[in-house]
Amino acid sequence: QVQLVESGGGLVQAGDSLRLSCAASGGTFNGYSMAWFRQAPGKEREFVGRISWTGGSTSIADSVKGRFTISRDNAKKMAYLQMNTLKFEDTAVYYCAASISSLPGQDRREYKYWGQGTQVTVSS
Repeated sequence: QVQLVESGGGLVQAGDSLRLSCAASGGTFNGYSMAWFRQAPGKEREFVGRISWTGGSTSIADSVKGRFTISRDNAKKMAYLQMNTLKFEDTAVYYCAASISSLPGQDRREYKYWGQGTQVTVSS
């Protein structure tokens, strides 16, 4: 059983940057791919980005490509989402998720463990 806890959300202005963190505990971090999803009010939860266990493969959604980057530190059991040039439409609850698949896709059903989410609000 893996527990995930996100942190780093907050209220920022358009154009600002934020770095979200995801701390894993309660089980092995080994072999899990990590991902970030987000859910805006009244919308479906959507894929933001994914990083493989080794960190050698990443995938970023087109909507945030060039602005967001995903990384991880396996020694610390942490995953990160660096968000630059934030826009109003990035406002959402951001979730960290873990999958045992080596290269999971954008389907949230591929991810077994989820954090509780952290709110990111971008004012225009």
